[in-house]
Amino acid sequence: MRETVRGAARATGQLAVAAGLALVSYLFIGLLLFTAVVTLLVVGAGVLPETVLLLRRIAGFKRRRVAAWSGREIPEAYVPLTGKLAERVRAGVSDPCTWRDLRWLAAHFLYGWLLLYVSLVVWAFGLLVDGVWCGLLGRRAVVLPLVARFADLDASWSGALLAPPPSARLRDRIEQLTATRAGAVAAHGAELRRIERDLHDGAQARLVSLSMRIGLAKRAYDRDPAAARKLMDDAQDQAEEALAELRHVVRGIHPPILTDRGLTGAVRALAAGSGLDVSVREDGVADGPRAPAAVEAAAYFVVAEALTNAAKHSGADRATVELARTQGGLRVSVRDEGRGGAQGSGGSGLLGMRRRVAALDGTTEVSSPVGGPTVIEVELPCVW
Repeated sequence: MRETVRGAARATGQLAVAAGLALVSYLFIGLLLFTAVVTLLVVGAGVLPETVLLLRRIAGFKRRRVAAWSGREIPEAYVPLTGKLAERVRAGVSDPCTWRDLRWLAAHFLYGWLLLYVSLVVWAFGLLVDGVWCGLLGRRAVVLPLVARFADLDASWSGALLAPPPSARLRDRIEQLTATRAGAVAAHGAELRRIERDLHDGAQARLVSLSMRIGLAKRAYDRDPAAARKLMDDAQDQAEEALAELRHVVRGIHPPILTDRGLTGAVRALAAGSGLDVSVREDGVADGPRAPAAVEAAAYFVVAEALTNAAKHSGADRATVELARTQGGLRVSVRDEGRGGAQGSGGSGLLGMRRRVAALDGTTEVSSPVGGPTVIEVELPCVW
């Protein structure tokens, strides 16, 4: 009975806040009428964007209350109110989310008060009925739990009314895809420049040196066979070094070890050569079908970049890599016990990591407080 009363009291508090917000809605209706009048008179057009912003704050407060009660987030998809006055007025009036907020405001003014009044009646009736039903008969409460149902109803109605329309969600999705495409193009350009630099400074320079040594050996072959043999030995060394450089470039494009040993084996090889004491844990990744090649490559490079950063900058001597198969894709987590302080948006390595993951519609979270630890978590969607 005590837990039932506590739950009903918590639900009543939620409904009381909703009723208070309904009172704010009533006051806001007066502000809307004032805004409409002064806007029609033109001289008060500047009030309209501020009124829309206030409406968004009220709706945002309700979204947070609904999320706190139900655990279900309600996304926002507002058109930004930026630019000149005429542009802000046009954006505020044409935004479909503004009209959905107004519809919620009018409806909430009615059901916000109604649900609180009904819950108070249920309280009076429930204390009597459930007091006898639970206290004397030892049965489960049947009336007071209805108060929580009313709070659920308030959250359900508000969530449905405040949810952005499909057109707004589509607009946000298009903007997100545009940003990730730009990031993917930038990451691709940076990768091409890196490959070009590696080929120019590495393999190409060694091949030029190889060609020169072979030419010198041909000239010295008749008059000084020993010197020619020495030059040919040097040329062979240059050829082997050029091959090693080319293998390094190929591994930077798509590591062959991924194809041969799969993601788990490739990550274990990275861990063995990282210079740190790295433990690798995997949950279902090595079992069943493999992830698409692009997803495996992105996960591999995330681990490689994270371990490289840990070895160079963190001062840590241990790290942990976790690979897990999830219902919607692949989760990668890299943790080091170093000094922390890594900036989530700074540094070309982390930026490239974010762009590579975003290009696959994934998410990257970096937690690195000063003093450590640094944790990089990546979610990559895929169909298994």
